[in-house]
Amino acid sequence: MTRLVIVDDDPMVRTGLRLILGGEPDLDLVGEAEDGRRAMEVIRDLRPDVVLMDIRMPDQDGLITTELLLAQPDPPRVLVLTTFDADDMVLRALRLGADGFLLKDTPPPKMIEAVRSVAKGEPVLSPSVTRQVITAATGGRGPRRPEAQRELAGLTEREREVAIEVARGSSNAEIAECLYMSVATVKANITRVFSKLGTDNRVQVAMKVRDAGLL
Repeated sequence: MTRLVIVDDDPMVRTGLRLILGGEPDLDLVGEAEDGRRAMEVIRDLRPDVVLMDIRMPDQDGLITTELLLAQPDPPRVLVLTTFDADDMVLRALRLGADGFLLKDTPPPKMIEAVRSVAKGEPVLSPSVTRQVITAATGGRGPRRPEAQRELAGLTEREREVAIEVARGSSNAEIAECLYMSVATVKANITRVFSKLGTDNRVQVAMKVRDAGLL
């Protein structure tokens, strides 16, 4: 059972998400909050697995709240809610370590699938928008390229291939099929990539791959 908390200042959005997610047998909507400060209290008390985090909120926005949450030990996974897929604040949230983003008008089945993916540690950047978001986040590359290339040089050839597939938005199963590996081997490679690159999630790996000019 995946425990969820919704953070959004719009009560209509919270109601819509409650209706979409609340009926799933494996998803437990344990709480809601209307702003970042209240979210910190709710999340501290309820210890959810996944937080659906709106970015633009009064008082304490989702960016500050995401940063505070992810600085804590054993934080929940953060799924950013946004209206626009290239919102600068969303890109900043991804760099802080958010596990991905979800458009608020995502069809319900895709939204449910995205929440389940995040709960399992999978990215939620769909292939149709991965390139746009990562390109915007690493726009210009310039000063970051030499550093990213040095970091990627520390990977084995196989780890580099896995990192590139991660940057393309491929799931573990898709990487396994593409590179003729077992899913367990893919997971082991991804763990090593995280360690060597000093990253916490697949989005950060994708950004480094893009920074290095490998895509």
